[in-house]
Amino acid sequence: MPASAAAPSPPLRIARDLALERVDARQWDALAPGQPLLSHAFLAALHATGCASRATGWTPRFLGAWRGERLVGAMPLYAKTHSYGEYVFDWGWADAYRRHGRRYYPKLVAAIPFTPVTGPRLLGGDDEARALLLREALALMTDERASSLHVLFAGEDDAALCERAGCAMRAGVQFRWTNEGYGDFDAFLASFSHDKRKKVKQDRRRVAEAGVTFVRRTGRDIRPADWSFFFRCYEGTYRAHHSTPYLTPAFFERIGATLADHLLLVLGLRDGRPLCAALDVYTGDTLWGRYWGTTDHVPGLHFEACYYQAIEFAIERGIRAFEGGAQGVHKLARGLVPVVTRSAHAIAEPSFAAAIADYCARERVDIAHTLDDLEQSSPYRAPK
Repeated sequence: MPASAAAPSPPLRIARDLALERVDARQWDALAPGQPLLSHAFLAALHATGCASRATGWTPRFLGAWRGERLVGAMPLYAKTHSYGEYVFDWGWADAYRRHGRRYYPKLVAAIPFTPVTGPRLLGGDDEARALLLREALALMTDERASSLHVLFAGEDDAALCERAGCAMRAGVQFRWTNEGYGDFDAFLASFSHDKRKKVKQDRRRVAEAGVTFVRRTGRDIRPADWSFFFRCYEGTYRAHHSTPYLTPAFFERIGATLADHLLLVLGLRDGRPLCAALDVYTGDTLWGRYWGTTDHVPGLHFEACYYQAIEFAIERGIRAFEGGAQGVHKLARGLVPVVTRSAHAIAEPSFAAAIADYCARERVDIAHTLDDLEQSSPYRAPK
């Protein structure tokens, strides 16, 4: 063989039940660069602290793709016994199964637990590996008699691959802010129409007049007392909505140590004492709003802690985008505009698959109309 000829690529091998704790963190993170919420540190924290585990209805069933000894692809996959913590709602589908005497759970879900953030779900740059990972997930659905496979908040490439494989596609709406090179927050507000700009200024003035000031702490500047107060706020928010918090103090303590370089904690203070807290995750390119809570109600406090402080931080750091998280039409008036999210759904039972595909098609039309309506309420001035 000529010296210049490339060596043949090692054969591809797909393995089920990849144990994340046995994978080198650098190998895993190389599959999804720039994605801290898909990082080894974040997912391992969910597993090690029991937040995503068999006991909580999230049994890890990760798939791995290997070429020789090198991990070239992976799929964060879970067997689920409920639909909590997903943010793509299929409770109606589960009820339809029940009413027809069928079992909807267990199902397979490719997702980041408790995290409605768009990104890759078939990890790695090897196209053959990504296609085979999806095929293996579909085979696992059949082999284990799961009702379905759901690929949630998929990036464009993964969504397209799933659609070609015959999955039903669902659309959703989230809200995103884009940095247009603003010099400061006032320059950002200058892009608003007069009435919308006035409303944001009123929001901020009310919070300031209530005596609330803010500090932003990143990484290892976040102190143990800050984490303790943050969890009190996070837990209180769930309790106020009659829900059980998904995440534990141990989880936040762990990511505070292992993911510190990607964490922003916004603290609101009144009379020198903490009043509210919002936790965000960020890279040099994107900021993701995640969790928040408060110990007292102040008008406008949520908007300031979760949106305005985050946008100011992004402008100061030159961060390109701020993802506002699940739901919330109120985000539009704060400068976050609607974007479409995508999820893919493979249903094992043919009759249910046809009905669900029809439902998803009609839902996509409704989402398109919703986007048209929301765009009419944009806070930004029309271009001249």
